[in-house]
Amino acid sequence: MEEPCDPRSGSCGDALQDLFVYLDGQLTVERRLVITSHLDRCSPCFERFSFEIELRQVVAQRCRDTVPESLRMRIAEAIGCDPGAGLGPCRGDDPSAM
Repeated sequence: MEEPCDPRSGSCGDALQDLFVYLDGQLTVERRLVITSHLDRCSPCFERFSFEIELRQVVAQRCRDTVPESLRMRIAEAIGCDPGAGLGPCRGDDPSAM
């Protein structure tokens, strides 16, 4: 039988409190097992878990900024790097000058 979900206390509160750490894979094996077991038994907490996973996937797929080439070149010139050399030598990076 499914236990009632109360996110403010008990195993639901504990599971939801550690949800982001769980998703980041930063819990001990024992703590992961406790939360996994809870998620298997508690559909409201599992739904929250599923939502967070889906949200992270959407953010990872859609929130990718790209830097325009013109800006890259302006930055390279401003710091004294050869804009055409990628990560090539910059002013002050000459090892023979030491």
